[in-house]
Amino acid sequence: MAESRLVGPVRIVGVGLLGTSVGLGLRNRKIETILSDASPTNLRIAIDYGAGRAAQPDDQPQLIVVCVPPDVTADIVARELEAYPSAIVTDVASVKLAPLAELRERGADISRYIGSHPLAGRERGGPLSGRADLFIGRPWVVAAHDAISYRQAGAIDDLILDLGAILVEMTPEEHDLGVALVSHVPQVISTLMARRLTGAANSSLNLAGQGLRDVTRVAASDPDLWVQILGANAGPVRDVLRAYRDDLDRFIDALEDPTKPGAQRQIAEELGGGNAGVARLPGKHGQDRRFSSMVVMVNDQPGQIAHLLNDIGDLGVNLEDLRLEHSPGAQIGLAEISVLPEAVTRLTEELAARGWRIAG
Repeated sequence: MAESRLVGPVRIVGVGLLGTSVGLGLRNRKIETILSDASPTNLRIAIDYGAGRAAQPDDQPQLIVVCVPPDVTADIVARELEAYPSAIVTDVASVKLAPLAELRERGADISRYIGSHPLAGRERGGPLSGRADLFIGRPWVVAAHDAISYRQAGAIDDLILDLGAILVEMTPEEHDLGVALVSHVPQVISTLMARRLTGAANSSLNLAGQGLRDVTRVAASDPDLWVQILGANAGPVRDVLRAYRDDLDRFIDALEDPTKPGAQRQIAEELGGGNAGVARLPGKHGQDRRFSSMVVMVNDQPGQIAHLLNDIGDLGVNLEDLRLEHSPGAQIGLAEISVLPEAVTRLTEELAARGWRIAG
């Protein structure tokens, strides 16, 4: 393990999923971590799991990481800035403009504060869900502002790099516009799609495949948290949703009479636009390149996925992505494998020769 950049100690305020994961990641690097939380139970759990120690009156942290809900982020940051006048303070809230504006209005010492946001998480929260590797390879935005120097903000950069995340520099405005498009609006759309399922017949739900599960996965997220996030970033989210509503109206108009002149072309262009959008998403290692997929049928037995992955590795093929889906009513699973296009033919032939059943 490389030498840690942070000196520490690091004080973590709020030991939910993100706070506990920060603590666990830093403790893996032998950095002293101090934990604080309004819930004594959550604090005890995080300490028991090894995320750090309880706060002491004489603590002198180098860096403070505030991991609390968005509606109290500015309050807690202001409190920490006042209580620890030698520390640099950051927060991990998923909106960046509102806390900074509120701190400015309060007259807080923002020369020691800079907001940040790790784009990592899970559907489940709380200290029990914390993971030391949660941030590895994930983007972590630092939302810079003019009141703090690059030298003072260096401890936050060190935190991000020590946890294995990818540092991304943005302004608070750029960040909030970006997350509205790639995170907050997808949450709304996923939620609304999932709501359509509440009154659906069981016979319809039995037909659900991986596509529906992909679309609705984040709909299981905490409603209380998302009320706060969407309220704090309402403007950018509203603008994207209005554009999305226009897209839906065009699609609905084309489906009113699919046989009328131009309707089929309109549908095709909308679908093609979706293909173009997906193609812009960065793939493995941030590369903008497309992969080809193949589906392997896997018996629903222990060790089958490991056996498949070992065979792919033995054949010298690099696995770019893997998705699993159970076949309804059958003791079989479907493993959708993404590889480079030039590897598909050989991999198909070699896996079939080893007894694997290739769908299609």
